[in-house]
Amino acid sequence: MDLTDIQWAKLEPIYEKPYAGTGRPRQDARQVLNGILWVLRTGAPWKDMPRRYPPYQTCHRHFQEWTEEGVFSLALQTLAEDLLERGQIDVQECFIDGSFAPSKKGVQALEKLSGARGPRSWPLQTLLVFQSPSIRMLLVPTK
Repeated sequence: MDLTDIQWAKLEPIYEKPYAGTGRPRQDARQVLNGILWVLRTGAPWKDMPRRYPPYQTCHRHFQEWTEEGVFSLALQTLAEDLLERGQIDVQECFIDGSFAPSKKGVQALEKLSGARGPRSWPLQTLLVFQSPSIRMLLVPTK
């Protein structure tokens, strides 16, 4: 799903840079942005970009430049202002959700596998207690 002409009309002044006349001519900014959006939307590696977009190296380089320059933030602000002007967005009610759930990769270290035997020595169990972050905060550091 590439940018429509209406969307590009709003974003073109942000992304288009005049050709300086040195080196290779710049790739079409609209196609580069479409390629970047394809990678961000699919989560695929840069090298797997379809051939209908410019080379992935070019898209990745522009992505890094535009990120450092704050171009994406400006584009988001421009699109939000356009939606506000057209009455397509309601800023009276909004919220930010900051919750997240960490994913578990494999088995946790202290979790027993079914049928597996855990450590039986008391020094190891005592050591595990003192390595706990909550206990570490209670202990007074010594020299």
